[in-house]
Amino acid sequence: MGMNKKADFLFGENVNKTEAAELNRSKAIVKTGTVGIIGNLLLSISKGIIGLLTNSIAILLDAVNNITDVASSAVTIIGTKLAGKKPDKKHPFGHGRVEYLSAMIISVLVLYAGVTSIIESVKKILHPEKTSYTVPFLLVIFGAVFVKIALGIFFISRGKKYNSVSLINSGKDALLDSVISVSTLISALVFIFFEISLDSWLGALISALVIKTGFEMLQETASALLGERIEPSLAGKIKRTVLKFPDVKGAYDLVLNNYGPDSFNGSVHIEVPDYFTADKIDELVRKIQLAVYNEHKVILTAVGVYSYNTKDKDALKIRGDIYNITLKHPHVLQMHGFYLNREEKTLRFDVVISFDSPDRYAEFDKIVLEVQNMYPEYEIIAAIDTDYSELDS
Repeated sequence: MGMNKKADFLFGENVNKTEAAELNRSKAIVKTGTVGIIGNLLLSISKGIIGLLTNSIAILLDAVNNITDVASSAVTIIGTKLAGKKPDKKHPFGHGRVEYLSAMIISVLVLYAGVTSIIESVKKILHPEKTSYTVPFLLVIFGAVFVKIALGIFFISRGKKYNSVSLINSGKDALLDSVISVSTLISALVFIFFEISLDSWLGALISALVIKTGFEMLQETASALLGERIEPSLAGKIKRTVLKFPDVKGAYDLVLNNYGPDSFNGSVHIEVPDYFTADKIDELVRKIQLAVYNEHKVILTAVGVYSYNTKDKDALKIRGDIYNITLKHPHVLQMHGFYLNREEKTLRFDVVISFDSPDRYAEFDKIVLEVQNMYPEYEIIAAIDTDYSELDS
């Protein structure tokens, strides 16, 4: 039994709304990136001129760092445009992961800027050159501090609003740049008042900080590309939506695959009475898929089914015994999918074992052996399972 026409219409309507929201998100990210290009280009030109006139390696490196920010914003725009392409035959899940690739490119650019800068700083330490500062030059650097702080806050707030890793990375980099500019300003003031040159040493320190930030950004993006665990909060919300249906006794084995920011496809197992017929299960599954999409914008491409005993009076006791055996083990998060088949003399269940276990499979084998010893007359059909959110439910 399929969804009615109204439900079909609502599903299509929500898909259209999601596409419209994604388009607005893309436009907002592009506008933010454009602001970044203009702002950083002006800063880079002004700092570059001042750095050449004052012969300050620290200011010149700051200018070069702003050029990498221009490149970062350009990469963000290009990545967002590519990620917004509709699914095609070769990429049926869309192109959303391009945003992670663009964030990775930004990280590499930051690392490159840091490595290049530290090489130049070491050269200046070994072969120092005299610097000269004037008040107008220092006022420009002072103004640049506030511009970078404003850009950093702007990027991060927009990145969080539109769930853009690239914008958040650019924002962090901009805030780091403001710290660099403050350090450059302090170095200049120390030279003016005390005639102590910290310029080259400051350049080296700035470069090391840039390298550290770039490496951290690269780690975060690579982790997202490899595939991270489901956020427990999102997993909990989805399971609660599934459990709103009175015929569903349990929701387990939730798997979500990320195809870009806010783009999830996945699957879940539900536990229903053993007297449910195929048409009733079909109707229930479709309602669940619709509810999860409407409430969380997550597409459940598959909903598996566990049945639970309603006719065997001993099944509840046996289930309780096995539950107690499994939960005595410290790394067991859950036991589910239990079913007793008296005719075939089988006991079926799944055990969720945490990744914290020193040896998940050894622990699982021990559990199965204990259950087999308790019920030697039954064939034990058990499976080791994973809760990808490490959420005990």
